[in-house]
Amino acid sequence: MARNDFRRSPPPPPRRGRAEEPSSSAFGRLIRRLFVWGASLALLGLLALAVAVGLTAQSLPDFEEIKTTQSEQMIVVRARDGTQLVSLGPSYGKWVPYDQIPQVMKDAMLSTEDKRYYSHVGIDPIGLARSFKVRLEEGKWKQGGSTITQQLARTVFLNNSRTFGRKLREGVLALALEWNFSKDQILELYLNKVYFGGGAYGIDSASRKFFGHPGTEITLPEAAIIAGLVKAPSHYAPTADAEAAIGRGTVVLGLMATNGKISQAEAASTDLTKIKFAQETGQNSVRYFTDWALPQLDLLLGETDQPIEVWTTLDVKLQNEATNAIQNNVPKGAQGAMVSMDRDGAVLALVGGTDYVTSNYNRAVNAVRQPGSAWKLFVYLAALEAGYTPNAEVIDEPVTIDGWSPRNSTGDFAGKIDVRTAFAYSKNTVAAQLGQEVGFSAVAAMAKRFGISTPISTVPSMVLGTNEVRLIDMTRAFAAISAKGAAVEPYGIVKVTTTDGKVLYQRQRQGTSALVPAYVASGITDMLQTAVSIGTGRAAQIGRPVAGKTGTTTANKDGWFLGFSSGVTTGVWMGRDDDRPVPGLQGGTAPARAFASFMKAAVANRPVEKFETDATLPAWQLEPDDEMLMSGAPEDYYYVDEQGDLVNPEQPAEVPAERPAPDNRGQSPGRAPPAANEDFLNEATGRVRPAERARPN
Repeated sequence: MARNDFRRSPPPPPRRGRAEEPSSSAFGRLIRRLFVWGASLALLGLLALAVAVGLTAQSLPDFEEIKTTQSEQMIVVRARDGTQLVSLGPSYGKWVPYDQIPQVMKDAMLSTEDKRYYSHVGIDPIGLARSFKVRLEEGKWKQGGSTITQQLARTVFLNNSRTFGRKLREGVLALALEWNFSKDQILELYLNKVYFGGGAYGIDSASRKFFGHPGTEITLPEAAIIAGLVKAPSHYAPTADAEAAIGRGTVVLGLMATNGKISQAEAASTDLTKIKFAQETGQNSVRYFTDWALPQLDLLLGETDQPIEVWTTLDVKLQNEATNAIQNNVPKGAQGAMVSMDRDGAVLALVGGTDYVTSNYNRAVNAVRQPGSAWKLFVYLAALEAGYTPNAEVIDEPVTIDGWSPRNSTGDFAGKIDVRTAFAYSKNTVAAQLGQEVGFSAVAAMAKRFGISTPISTVPSMVLGTNEVRLIDMTRAFAAISAKGAAVEPYGIVKVTTTDGKVLYQRQRQGTSALVPAYVASGITDMLQTAVSIGTGRAAQIGRPVAGKTGTTTANKDGWFLGFSSGVTTGVWMGRDDDRPVPGLQGGTAPARAFASFMKAAVANRPVEKFETDATLPAWQLEPDDEMLMSGAPEDYYYVDEQGDLVNPEQPAEVPAERPAPDNRGQSPGRAPPAANEDFLNEATGRVRPAERARPN
């Protein structure tokens, strides 16, 4: 019998499937796979980056070409005689080679902007990590991680937008720059191209602008100031805020001491408050003119970023005379402005305030103020066009229009006077009557016709200048009168060229259009001349014929004088920016004296010109005796409309059937009356031949 009690070995444990493997092993394999994939992607990324950097490096300009690259447009503004008025936009100064750059300047810049400059390859990983850490802690980008190489790439090739795409391109360019150039070359490029504020690019330009000497002479305190400007040029520039510049410079000294470039004792003993900043140049009254004229380049030129020279109409001598005339005559605590034009609209001088440095607000072209009685120019123009003459009779008497009762500045009334006298002595009651008769809307239309660009209300008081206007617009209107009623367009730019002389723009002679008939221009010139000769503008006399008008607003808040002589038209305004009254300020006082002071110089070398005040009135205002008596040959007669234009006899103008009754000025209002009766018109125009007339029985 077989034995079955022998000992058997235990059966082997069952083999486990994959699903039964420990989870830690699966996780490990996942990590290994992620690592492999990550490493592969990183390798591909590095390969792509290397290709991008290599291709970018091959496409970069060489060192000399980068030296000549300019980031922004430079504009040189010239006066009418070609002298340089001001240079605007970037100023690059002279190129300072690396070995001539003061060591303190290099140390200050590296300590402030890139203390690991000589140890990185164009991108600083430590700086980037610090920047991201601050971003996570603060929730926004507050600390930049850009190296000097990255800043150079941005300055030369990119813009300042804060987009990820721009930062990526900046990094690639920085690596390419490091590939192509040495550290010393990159630092030389950077220090000669970075923007330091006030229009200064590069250390030489900054040194000359802020300290008045070349960049090769920069001292430690000056280097600290200059290096501190890069962070925020518009804020820290000495031209913007000297105290802020000194405060930032103190921070730079501390960084230099921390980085071992100077000792702590040297940093503490350097007193930045003792630095003498160079006086700002070019910030005189000429800037009022350039602030007005240069924006017009956007309309005159196509898009261009090349350096240009702008040739203007400004006369340097007259600009200085205008500045002195305003400063010497403006009442204490008040402001003043002046615009002067040649007969074709060329602006000879433009002053927008008493001092551009303390206030660059341009009151000559931007401020809107009430013109007072200077507005009566348009009232009397409308009256002359409607049929009045300077000799026509009017009555200075109390008047009420829609509840409004104007009064004269003298408080009395002159009774019967002529239009010329009423204008010369600025009679408010007469202006109100004329405005009501011709229509306040007609006065507004006349002002618009002569270039007033501000809104105009047609309430009755508008005849006394309650609508706000700009000085340059009022001066333009008076210049049109000087031009015998022809439109005048103010302009300040004659020619624009590149720095090598290529003409980009040349002003062409403009055609003129008549704003009013010649007899209207002659009539108003007659009255304007009388206002200066015997009226409210006597202080504007300069020893030769002058035509002009004063203007004074309520409580002496604004004083005006506008006038012309020998082809030069000048407008003056004075008042306070806060619209408070100025004791003793009337248009016939300080403004008229400033006008006279300037105009004596403005016309000194011009021939004396007499005004054409002998108006040839149209036929409907002066009827020839031969027409009244129906004598003479029919073909000798001609017909004109109310503007003085000839009328075709085959298509005669419509005329009223009856002549309106003459008013107190001896003129018939409205349209032109018929020159003769119907029978005469039939014969003169050929509508009915003499033989065809009905013979008397």
